[in-house]
Amino acid sequence: MSLFSLLVIVHVVVGTTGLIAFWVPVAARKGGAAHRRWGRLAARAFMAAGGLAIAMALLSLFGPEKRLPVITDRALFAGLFGWMMLYLGVLTISFADYGMAVARARARRDGLRGARHQLVFAAVIAAALNCGAHGVMLGQPLMMLLAVIGLVAVATQLRYIWRPRVAPRAYVHEHFRALIGMGISAYTAFVSVGLIRLLPQHVFNPAIWALPSIVGVSLIAVFTLRARAGPAAGSATG
Repeated sequence: MSLFSLLVIVHVVVGTTGLIAFWVPVAARKGGAAHRRWGRLAARAFMAAGGLAIAMALLSLFGPEKRLPVITDRALFAGLFGWMMLYLGVLTISFADYGMAVARARARRDGLRGARHQLVFAAVIAAALNCGAHGVMLGQPLMMLLAVIGLVAVATQLRYIWRPRVAPRAYVHEHFRALIGMGISAYTAFVSVGLIRLLPQHVFNPAIWALPSIVGVSLIAVFTLRARAGPAAGSATG
């Protein structure tokens, strides 16, 4: 068994754990024991899956083997399963790390201003710009769209961290948006790993790739509108 195949198996196991655990805190009472326990499990599983996605992306780009030789458009393959996969791995780790850090810090944002978190943001920005640039070169709107989503997310997070004042419970909305973003990037990366093996004829179908982003952004929009409508709607805690 090749190293890449082994990474795929571990990625599927870890990713499936995260994908299942992800919905428990969404449905559970916010701030309760189940919400916290399953939320931590989902975040850690997604961070591990993100790291594995980065490793697979690097092997796809620079490894000695030609991945999936049945795909003849190697430039597009490198774009989607190399540079975009690498970016999604970094983005997933960033969202999970930020979402959990915001919940721990609550209204105390000083810790989020440290070098470690800022370096993670810098990594996301670099990976997003790289993914977007390759998307422009390949004429792939999906790569450009995902890059924009990541850059907007980082800008929103940095604004929250560095603003002089925020609402007392603003961290709740940040926590929610970050973990939904984690789900978007993780589901997109997970779809790519499974799709290329189960439905290779649809591997470059942008509608399938874009589905997690459409669902996730819709959830963020609904939650944000409800939170603005009244304090009861935004009463979830991390």
